[in-house]
Amino acid sequence: MSDKKDLKRASFSGQIGFVLAAAGSAVGLGNVWRFPYLAAKYGGGAFLVIYLVCAVTFGFTLMITEIALGRKTGKSVIEAYSTLNKRWKFLGILSSVVPILILPYYCVIGGWIVKYLSAFITLSGSAAATDGYFSEFIGNPFQSIIWWLIFSALTMLFILLGVEKGIEKASKIMMPILIIMLIGITVYSLTIPGALEGLKYYLLPRREAFTPEAVLSAVGQMFYSMSLAMGIMVTYGSYMKKTENIEKSVRHIELFDTGVAFLAGLLVVPAVTAFAGGAENMQAGPSLMFITLPKVFMSMGKVAGTIIGLLFFLLMLFAALTSAISIAETVVSIFCDRFGISRKKSILITSGTVLILGILSALGYGVLSGIHPLGQDSFLEFFDWVTNSVIMPIVALLTCIFVGFIIKPDTLTAEVKLSSKFKAEKFYKVFVKFIAPIILAAILIFGLSVK
Repeated sequence: MSDKKDLKRASFSGQIGFVLAAAGSAVGLGNVWRFPYLAAKYGGGAFLVIYLVCAVTFGFTLMITEIALGRKTGKSVIEAYSTLNKRWKFLGILSSVVPILILPYYCVIGGWIVKYLSAFITLSGSAAATDGYFSEFIGNPFQSIIWWLIFSALTMLFILLGVEKGIEKASKIMMPILIIMLIGITVYSLTIPGALEGLKYYLLPRREAFTPEAVLSAVGQMFYSMSLAMGIMVTYGSYMKKTENIEKSVRHIELFDTGVAFLAGLLVVPAVTAFAGGAENMQAGPSLMFITLPKVFMSMGKVAGTIIGLLFFLLMLFAALTSAISIAETVVSIFCDRFGISRKKSILITSGTVLILGILSALGYGVLSGIHPLGQDSFLEFFDWVTNSVIMPIVALLTCIFVGFIIKPDTLTAEVKLSSKFKAEKFYKVFVKFIAPIILAAILIFGLSVK
C-alpha cells in the first residue's frame, strides 16, 4: 500500500515550467524530420501557409480543450472523461491506448538517434553516411535492442525524478539548448552552395500546390506534432495550477512548436535540395534522417561534417527525449490514477510495457522482418499507423462531440476563465462544436483510404 504523500498529485512550479514541458512534448521527431518532408512533398510555401492556419485554429481549439479538461478534473485521461460523464469513460480508455502504443516504438527510434550520435562522437560519421549502414544497423538484433534500451533508460530516469525535478527541469534545460542549436545549424545550412534554391521553394507558396491532399496532410501533421489526442495535454493540464493562464500558455506552446518545425524546414529542405538535386528527391522518415542527412553532413568535409552531424543528432536526442518523457509521464499517470498505485510501481509497469511491446518494433527490421501486420512493412510502422491514422483522429473527433454536445463548451470555458479572460471564447465554441468535427472526420477518412 503506497503512502499518501506518494499518491498526492504533483504539479508544475508555474507557467514557464508548464509551457516548456508542454512545448517539449510537442517538439519532437515529427517536427524535425516529418515536417520538412511533408513541406517538401506538398509544395513548400503552400504547406507552410496551410499548416499555420491549421495550428492557430484547429490546434488551438483542441489543445485548449485537453488542457482545460485535465485541469478541471485533476485527473489523467481515463479518469478525466469519466469524472465529467461516467458513460464516456470508454473515450478515456481509448485515449490511453495511444501513448501506451506509441512509447515503445518511439523509444526504438530514440535508440537509433543515440546510435548515430555515438557514431559522430567516435568520429565514425563517414561510416554512418555509407550506403547500407542504416539497414545493417536496424537489421542487427543485438544493436537494435541495446540502443533502444539505452534511450528507454534515459527516459525513465527523468520520469523517476518526478514532475518538477525531472520533467520540468529537463525541459527548462533542453528546450532552450535545442532552439539555440537548431538556429545555429540552420544558419550554417543556408550557406551551403545551392541551398538558396531550396529556401525559395520552401518559403514561396505556389497556387497549384494548394490541394485538398496538402490541406489534409498539414492538418494531420499539426495533429501529430502538437501531441493532441494522446492524453498528454490532459495529463499535463492536471498538473497545472488554477492560477495559470490556459489561453496564454497554449499560444506560447503553439509558438514553440510551429517555430521549431519552421526552423527544421529551413535546415533540412535547403540542405537536402543542395545535395540531392531538388526538394522532390527528399524521402520520408528514416530515409531522410538516417540515410540522406548523414551524407549531407559528410559532404561538408570530414571535420565540418562531423561537428555538424554531432550537433544535429544531439539536437535530435533532446527533441526525442522531451517528447518521450511526456509520453511516458502520461502512461505513468494513467496507471497511477486507474489502479491507485504509487508512482514508483507505475513506472515499473510502464517500463515493462515498453519492454514487451518495444521488442516487436526493435526486431521488426531484423528477425521479425517477415511479419507484416495488416499489410504494414514492420511492427513499428504498424503501431505508428494504427495510432496516428486511426485511433488519434477517432479520439479527437469523439472529444469534440463530448465537449460540444455532452458536457457543453461552457463547462471548459468556465475553467479557462478561472485565471483570465478567454478572448477567443466565441471562436472556440463554434470551432469545437461544428468545424473541428468535420475536419477530423475528413482526416480519419483520408488516413484510412490511403492504406
